[in-house]
Amino acid sequence: MKMQRRTTLLAGCGSLVLALGATACGGGAVSAGGGDKALSGQTVTVAGVWSGSEQANFQKVLDAFTEKTGAKTQFVSTGDNVSTVVGSKIEGGDAPDVVMVPQVGVLKQFADQGWLQPLSGAVRQTVRADYAPVWKNYGSVDGTLYGLYFKAAHKSMVWYSPQAFSQAGVQPPKTYDQMLKAGHTVSDSGLSAFSVGGEDGWTLTDWFENVYLSQAGPQKYDALASHKLKWTDASVVRALTTLGELFKDRQLIAGGQKEALATDFPGSVEKVFGPKPEAAMVYEGDFVGGVAHDQYGKTVGKDADFFPFPAVEGTNAPVVSGGDAAVVLKAGKHRTAAMKLLEYLGSPEAAAVWAGEGGFLSPNKKLSLSSYPDDVTKATAKSLIEAGDSVRFDMSDQAPAAFGGTKGAGEWKVLQDFLRDPSDPKATAAALEFSAAKAYRD
Repeated sequence: MKMQRRTTLLAGCGSLVLALGATACGGGAVSAGGGDKALSGQTVTVAGVWSGSEQANFQKVLDAFTEKTGAKTQFVSTGDNVSTVVGSKIEGGDAPDVVMVPQVGVLKQFADQGWLQPLSGAVRQTVRADYAPVWKNYGSVDGTLYGLYFKAAHKSMVWYSPQAFSQAGVQPPKTYDQMLKAGHTVSDSGLSAFSVGGEDGWTLTDWFENVYLSQAGPQKYDALASHKLKWTDASVVRALTTLGELFKDRQLIAGGQKEALATDFPGSVEKVFGPKPEAAMVYEGDFVGGVAHDQYGKTVGKDADFFPFPAVEGTNAPVVSGGDAAVVLKAGKHRTAAMKLLEYLGSPEAAAVWAGEGGFLSPNKKLSLSSYPDDVTKATAKSLIEAGDSVRFDMSDQAPAAFGGTKGAGEWKVLQDFLRDPSDPKATAAALEFSAAKAYRD
């Protein structure tokens, strides 16, 4: 889930024409309602977690939809608690038409409560033809497709300042131990190693997931994600112990644990790429590059670069992904227009609008890599597409929202407590299991 500005929409295949019959970079013509302004007079309300530059860039996609179909759009930012906000709006008779759901667990929750409209035949055909099967699986509940994944995230990336690395005389590491060693060398040169956005609990879940997937392997990862394996398992304690060694090392964390807990995700990026750098590295997904570029004018690949999250203890390097799925609410007032919006969002044309702005990856195989604004993003997108079904979806996003997706509660809160005091991994594992068991039971 859980960022991102170029004014041109040139994508290497010629100008992207946002008009009737436009041909997307990946292939043939796409349609979002006939191109004859057939939806004029309707307003599609879209709710999602995005704010700031992400919201601004998504609005450009919505504006392109309006240009094609005549339907106006209204975006409502929900903040992190999308489940609670959407539920209250449905109860109040003010349901949005479309929700950009950032978590598999929330999508399943919405479907189980009968809130979702199954996707149209046109959308199902697009997903079958243009997406790896994993994206259909994560968008489906009990075999019915409810969610179209529009925006994906590559969440196994450590972003760094090439200038800071050069000054410290270190190279991008290949293993987790090498990363910590490089961090200490950077710290000796005057900067902290890592900026951690612990005020946003989801960043801590991402840290854990990468360590866990690399150490424990995909089978245990899948079992833990579905709560078929308890959080008290020794593999969880082991991963927490590994992560705790980093969290408790004041030399590695900018400002120490207390400051990390007071730093949100955007702030963590600022500490590395802002005007007064405090750290050399920040772990998070591909969207970090969009923030570094949009907010601080950094050229991705030159002033801001990344290395893959390294393998822990000589095991396999992790590939964790995430994404935002568009769903249509039955309680919405414009379901036909809403479904047309999803048909558009499934097209390479729609994806190319945001891709050209940066801070965006599409799981759509038909989107040309030339749509992306820089070589680093092209390489990241290529890696995600080529990984196919071997990637593992963000674990917290697969859990019930009460455990994996609620600010100040569940896994977010427990891992924030762990960042504050990482001295007892077994107690943290027990707290995670207690919270998970309750969420899955409810």
